[in-house]
Amino acid sequence: MKPSHKIWAVVVAAGIGKRMHAPLPKQYLELNGVPVLQHSLQRLLDNPHVTALVVALREHDPYWPQIRLNTKKPVLIARGGDERSDSVLSALNSLQQQAEFDPAHDWVLVHDAVRPCVRQADIDRLINTVSDSEAGGLLALAVRDTMKRQHADGTVAQNVDREGLWHALTPQLFPWRLLQRALTQAAQSKRAVTDESSAMEAAGYAPRLVEGSADNIKITRPGDIRLAELYLEEQQKSL
Repeated sequence: MKPSHKIWAVVVAAGIGKRMHAPLPKQYLELNGVPVLQHSLQRLLDNPHVTALVVALREHDPYWPQIRLNTKKPVLIARGGDERSDSVLSALNSLQQQAEFDPAHDWVLVHDAVRPCVRQADIDRLINTVSDSEAGGLLALAVRDTMKRQHADGTVAQNVDREGLWHALTPQLFPWRLLQRALTQAAQSKRAVTDESSAMEAAGYAPRLVEGSADNIKITRPGDIRLAELYLEEQQKSL
């Protein structure tokens, strides 16, 4: 089902990836011969529902010129901020300069720069499930493991009931006007938001959880690169 509004992809690529302990930001580490970011961007651009893409980058990012994308869709650049929410808001605001952008009706599909394995089927499922709702939604994965809360000294404090608990993934899909307002309100009140859904939740909305695939991993630590390589290889075999 084709949505009745345009969908603009937004990718946050302004981070420096301290936990990766790598000589360059994790979104530019090599994955199967090309940067991680290139994989993530291409996945979004390949989706027929996506009109164009805006990527939030650090100012004077020296690595961006190495990205090579196979697309005829517009790829726009926005200035990244200190926090994820700052970068997303900057990207959203930059869309207002585009002649084809309709702030009253268009939606935004926000994705992490370091989730290169997202499946087209999952993007389609998210769009088909939530693009007619008011509050939007996000890909997520139900918690399967036993969850524990710890004391300050690292010992177990208690078990946490995993019923109804989900890992939030990306992409996350929302109406531009609502997400822009939610992130602006969060910035003005200096409220920390860890993802776009949390900003929408703080504004009084209840985004829908849409089950995604377990291989839609976020590259955070060194071992994640090898895991992503394996997942991409398996995905390629199933095509």
